[in-house]
Amino acid sequence: MSHLLWKQTGRLSRFLFRQNRIRMPIWILSIVMLTLTIAVSFTDLYDNKAERQAIAETMHNPAMTAMVGKGYGLDDYTFGAMMAHQMLLFTAIIVAVMSILLVTRHTRAEEEDGRMELIRSLPTGRLANLVAVQNFALVINLLLALIVGIGLFSLRIESIDLQGSLLYGASLGAIGYFFAAITAVFAQLSESSRGANGFAFLLLGMAYIVRAIGDVSNETLSWFSPLGWILGGEVFVSNYWWPVLITIMASFFLWLLSLYLHHIRDMGAGFLPAIAGRRQASIWLTTPIGLFVRIQRTTMIAWAMALFAIGVSYGSVLGDLESFFADVDMMQQMLNPVEGYTLMEQFIAMLMSIMAMISTVPVLLAMLKIISEEKKNRTEHFLSRAVSRPRLIGSSLAIAFIVAFIMISLAAVGLWSAGTAVVEDGLDFIVVYKAAIVYLPAIWVMLGITVTLIGISVKFSSFVWGYLLYSFIVVYLGNLLQFPEWMMKLSPFGHIPQLPIEDMDWGVTVSLTLIAVVFMFIGFIGYRKRDLEG
Repeated sequence: MSHLLWKQTGRLSRFLFRQNRIRMPIWILSIVMLTLTIAVSFTDLYDNKAERQAIAETMHNPAMTAMVGKGYGLDDYTFGAMMAHQMLLFTAIIVAVMSILLVTRHTRAEEEDGRMELIRSLPTGRLANLVAVQNFALVINLLLALIVGIGLFSLRIESIDLQGSLLYGASLGAIGYFFAAITAVFAQLSESSRGANGFAFLLLGMAYIVRAIGDVSNETLSWFSPLGWILGGEVFVSNYWWPVLITIMASFFLWLLSLYLHHIRDMGAGFLPAIAGRRQASIWLTTPIGLFVRIQRTTMIAWAMALFAIGVSYGSVLGDLESFFADVDMMQQMLNPVEGYTLMEQFIAMLMSIMAMISTVPVLLAMLKIISEEKKNRTEHFLSRAVSRPRLIGSSLAIAFIVAFIMISLAAVGLWSAGTAVVEDGLDFIVVYKAAIVYLPAIWVMLGITVTLIGISVKFSSFVWGYLLYSFIVVYLGNLLQFPEWMMKLSPFGHIPQLPIEDMDWGVTVSLTLIAVVFMFIGFIGYRKRDLEG
């Protein structure tokens, strides 16, 4: 009778592939293209061994070690060692995010929305859907590993050999499969998709922090992090395969645990029940804006802490910046040197563009919360009462405005506080804060585009993430990859003056603000007129 537990797994697996026939190829192709593009750019930037060794010296800085991982192969910094050392960790984080979102979407989110009950009413096994999700995650990460591995080897770059390329791809696939498995466990523990995502992303953040501390101070501690496992493979240098095998074995154990927990729990329940709230809501909670704040406060607090930590981590690098990066061609191209300004001032300008785009993520999440509520048919409850549509979307927009100001401010404060501690003469807070706050109009444009997409249809709202990813690539890597200037200008972040190395351009700031207002106005009209979806 045990075979009945996973009856119709094959059909559900095929159904998952059909559901994700557009989403997953975009994820995979984006990761592959980013990996291959960076690999090629390294060969263009470093013509000889001396230039590679120059940047190898910068990796001895503890701050750099904490950010990108413990250096290996630094005595002979080949293209392969450089690629694995500087890109493997960050690419692994992207793959982990992909797997977390994938598993949550097809486990706890399906159950939370009532679709799992429909599937279970059919002649399907109790474990069929979870096994199908496991199969899908395995195939996706295996496919990603093969494409990345073969793609790197096909570039025919010196020192990027077949074994190292396959190990690089396998490391990405293994970490993706691991976080898919741990997310499946959290989907059983939590009562909501938000909780499952929260636990998974918290673990990812802790894995990064534990690895960072271990790489700087105690190598043994790094082995308590799954991110430390894959970096222990020393890709393109020693090419150890056993860390990948350990990661896969741990993943299988976690999948078995998730299957067991799924088998013994009730539909809709979780092993970590939600904490009971008040018997009566406060007056603040009876308003749309108060309710939106309440249901998003944990996520926003986590993002606030993360932005402050990112600012601190970047600020900690500023102390030795001149000696570490002055002669490194890659940094010179990324910074687009400006005569008359120090390297630290140019670096701050570049960092602020990065942190502004990262700060945009929680802003968009706050705005898109109205869409997730609509998909779950909870928006109708709002509108059946004395709440108009403009008030509802306006409340969500007001929260997003506040989040934008708080996030970019915390990033600036974090960078300033750490920079002041390591820079000999300290940092001027006003200079740092102005360099950050000037990006608010660009964030407002992204927010305005999001409101417009919400006003058009639920289906189009997620397109803004693709635009944000495009902005990050062309603005952050534009000089490095030598993109034409018009590509950067297609992003609102490409128009912002880079303080303190450029003069303030009030015309651009006012223009972007007006563009944002126009987008928001269009979105309000569209949301007031369109039909609700669920």
